[in-house]
Amino acid sequence: MQEILILYYSVHGGTHVLAEALARGVAEVPGMLPRVRTVPRVAALVEQPEPAVPRDGPPYVELADLEECVGLALGSPTRFGNMAAPMKYFWDQTSALWLSGALAGKPAAVFTSTGSLHGGQESTLLSMMLPLLHHGMVIVGLPYAGEPDVMTTSSGGTPYGASHHAGHDSSLAATAEELRLATALGRRLAGAARKLCAVG
Repeated sequence: MQEILILYYSVHGGTHVLAEALARGVAEVPGMLPRVRTVPRVAALVEQPEPAVPRDGPPYVELADLEECVGLALGSPTRFGNMAAPMKYFWDQTSALWLSGALAGKPAAVFTSTGSLHGGQESTLLSMMLPLLHHGMVIVGLPYAGEPDVMTTSSGGTPYGASHHAGHDSSLAATAEELRLATALGRRLAGAARKLCAVG
């Protein structure tokens, strides 16, 4: 079995819900398993550091997780049209992997959750692709031809990746379309990894 790393940051749960749907999609592909990880919060002034192990949820990511995976799904809530600072902080520490080419040729996908429908979903997804492209990863999206929900969704979901409109108070549950698209993205990512790595 090979593993797809699902690496995400979530504050109010919207990105977490998408990560779970992607994990289900990955698990549908023979020979593939999801490995779910997160990143700790960061702040300019820290009164009490984050614990070495999260109180709940998935473990914190380590560089070895990126080296060992055969594909990556990267998720973050939107912060002014960009990924959240904790996720950016983590990627700023991956120079050793970049120098070694550890991620080059591996497939990757992105996903996000926003407080408003036009709160920067697509720009966040595109901005998350930038470090992945610098690492030489192969981006997997959601094609209109294969995923009809991309054409008909009135909530989240884009050709650039999965997304969720959580509402300004994070009270909106993920829609059926958002969940189907996130699951489909996980399935497509795992399928691409299976082909690229000649697994099974």
